[in-house]
Amino acid sequence: MHTDQTAPASHAMRPLPRFLVAVVPVVAVAVSASLVTQPNIPTWYASLHKPGFTPPNWAFPVAWTLLYTMMAYAFWRILALPENRPGRSSAIVAFFVQLVLNGLWSFAFFGGRSPIAGLVVIVALIVAIIATIRAFWKLDRTAGLLLVPYLAWVSYATLLNGTIWRLNG
Repeated sequence: MHTDQTAPASHAMRPLPRFLVAVVPVVAVAVSASLVTQPNIPTWYASLHKPGFTPPNWAFPVAWTLLYTMMAYAFWRILALPENRPGRSSAIVAFFVQLVLNGLWSFAFFGGRSPIAGLVVIVALIVAIIATIRAFWKLDRTAGLLLVPYLAWVSYATLLNGTIWRLNG
């Protein structure tokens, strides 16, 4: 029996579709989260008791712009891998799970004006980010490392979210 060893490997996505798949979902989450968050900052969020380690409001969009950029670039690197690369599909699923949870947090915390709902979502988000880092790391260490600051920021945000819930519960 003859097997064709010269069959072409499954290639990565072409550059433009890869760029769009990496960037558009991240931008969509960033914009939708901002739309639900921004109106609540000068009203509801301003009225909450917050701990002394709360950063100034201007720090959040700066941090998130950097983190979303790094997330999209990390995902772009994973999408550059051959489609048949073992672990690539599960890494893509992990990325989208954490991205949905990322957006859901804004809707729970700010949209629902519920620190406890935000806390539940953000704990799930941490688990999903860790799973994504592990999946990315196995395929592309740079892609995995690009998500480490995101995990650090979300861990800090979890402490902040939990403390706000405790102070206002």
